[in-house]
Amino acid sequence: MTRTHTESRLSTSQILSNREICPGYFRMRIACGQVYQDALPGQFVMVRGVGQTFPILRRPFSIHDLNMEGGRVIGFDILYKIIGKGTEALSRGRAGEMVDVLGPLGRGFSTRGDFRRVHMVAGGIGVAPLVFLAKHFMRQGFSSSQITLFIGGRSCGDLLCLEIFQDLGIQLKVTTDDGSAGSQCLITQPLAETLKQQKPEILFACGPVPMLREVMAISRKNGIACQVSIETMMACGMGACLGCAVENRDSKEKYLHACMDGPVFEVGQIIL
Repeated sequence: MTRTHTESRLSTSQILSNREICPGYFRMRIACGQVYQDALPGQFVMVRGVGQTFPILRRPFSIHDLNMEGGRVIGFDILYKIIGKGTEALSRGRAGEMVDVLGPLGRGFSTRGDFRRVHMVAGGIGVAPLVFLAKHFMRQGFSSSQITLFIGGRSCGDLLCLEIFQDLGIQLKVTTDDGSAGSQCLITQPLAETLKQQKPEILFACGPVPMLREVMAISRKNGIACQVSIETMMACGMGACLGCAVENRDSKEKYLHACMDGPVFEVGQIIL
């Protein structure tokens, strides 16, 4: 397997906005140059506040959306949850302040194929790259009726971006662990039930590892192609630290690395 060689660069970029969209969840918009014109859904960036002394390392975030003006990319969004000191510091960023950005990085989703219907599966903050992916498909000529999003969270406060998908006209299947929105079950349950009546050509998924394991098992059982985006901590984003290893199904090379070989993998490539 050949690793991705993506044009990327380190830049000091301006925060255009940083808004709390749900308690503990933020959407930050960052100005960017033309290097992002060819960014793909599923790719990521490494971000850290300028002058920030702790934490020292940048944090990885999926590219959530691209901001266009006259067909030109002028910025991108990241979607994040406060889970530690790094994201807490990022949440204090204000419009006009600067951040260190390295990107775009990694291997994104492959959208080339004879797809008549696609299903996307998101768990919690795993919805982040799927907004970009849905819009990418629709820019390629897909209609909203060809895309279904299965989205789950612990509670209604963990269901993000529903209004974006609703505005796009995409069909939603919603679940929560506590029953506060949608059906009270794991999101993989309606996915498995839907596949009994209607199978897509491919599944795309991003979320916690237990969810991804089940999505991968469902895809194999039904003979459906599947690509998953792995959520993992990355220290460098460029394959130097080797901290984001994931077990390879191919015995020729025991481990792959999410920052270079992923973070998107096909179902047959990895063992979670």
